[in-house]
Amino acid sequence: MPTTDRSRLPTARRDPPRPIRMRYLPPQGNFAPIATINTTPLVDVMLVLLIMFIMIIPVASHKVEVELPSGPAVAGPPPPIHRLDIAQNGALSWDGAPVAVAVLRARLASMAADPAAPVLHLNANGEARYEQVDQILAEIRRAGITRMGFVGNERFARAF
Repeated sequence: MPTTDRSRLPTARRDPPRPIRMRYLPPQGNFAPIATINTTPLVDVMLVLLIMFIMIIPVASHKVEVELPSGPAVAGPPPPIHRLDIAQNGALSWDGAPVAVAVLRARLASMAADPAAPVLHLNANGEARYEQVDQILAEIRRAGITRMGFVGNERFARAF
């Protein structure tokens, strides 16, 4: 086998890298730096905020109308009180007994027709979904209940 002499093989020639030459070209004409604030990003942010507010307004304007009592309290025997509890998982209980939504509608209708004008106390768990609480409030309103109170709100006094 023939031996090759490495000194006779062509080698790749590597030149050192050339330095990059840069020249400063002074501006020609009336080109001067602009000393004003670029308002384009500000306008972009304002447009995004405007669109967000437009999207939020219908959600924020949803309300359940409530008639609040006016004038002094009338003296006499206290009216009967019924208590409606809404649990964290959405379960309903009427005066401590579990109740379904269909049965709740019937109980609310009979309560509205009662001549003794009973009062409904609503106690919603703080972890209950707002959507379900809102649906129950709408059912109460549809039944014609006008005497209602929210109980258990003292638990949330420290949150604010």
